[in-house]
Amino acid sequence: MSAGHAVTEPLTLLVIAKEPVPGRVKTRLTPPYTPHEAAALAEAALTDTLHTVLQVPAHRRLLVLDGCPGPWLPPGFDVVPQVSGALDERIAAAFAHCGHGPALLVGMDTPQLTPDHLAGVGRDRHDAWFGPAADGGFWALGLAEPARAKTLVRGVPMSTDHTGAIQRARLTTAGLKVADLAVLRDVDTAADAAEVAACCPPGSRFAAALGRAEAAR
Repeated sequence: MSAGHAVTEPLTLLVIAKEPVPGRVKTRLTPPYTPHEAAALAEAALTDTLHTVLQVPAHRRLLVLDGCPGPWLPPGFDVVPQVSGALDERIAAAFAHCGHGPALLVGMDTPQLTPDHLAGVGRDRHDAWFGPAADGGFWALGLAEPARAKTLVRGVPMSTDHTGAIQRARLTTAGLKVADLAVLRDVDTAADAAEVAACCPPGSRFAAALGRAEAAR
């Protein structure tokens, strides 16, 4: 697809996530929270994200999962396993499950996400969509041609202060017209959790889970 080509094919939405098992998720939240509280926060964040994605018009929705699905998974998602390897390899492999047409991948760490944050993705005149994270990473990556993820994502160093800048530069260097989405904060630390919960929409499971964890303290 040439830069600026109008996207007319149906959108695929992907959520890449880890099963919320105590001791395996959100370990940077412990302390102050226990492993079970951290897992409850991860489950709430993932559940909020999945329900938000269900509200966004799409042809297909995929949960790219490290682990096994649980009762937190709502209907409407196809579940595919993550490959082994570093995060760049896992993200690139996730896009391989998409067919023709645009695809957007989001993580499970931004429960403040709303459908408005994704408005226009896959329907505007862009070749890529990029959601920068406040910590220097990124929370969303979309490609009009998902088959290109292998060359556009693999090799990008993950979990650094410059991950987002490097990934976005990969897109522009390849000649893609990039649409920037809103900057969102990932939930990594207790301070992140408090700030994100304050930004969550009404009825947020994540904000409720954080309230319960704080009350237990």
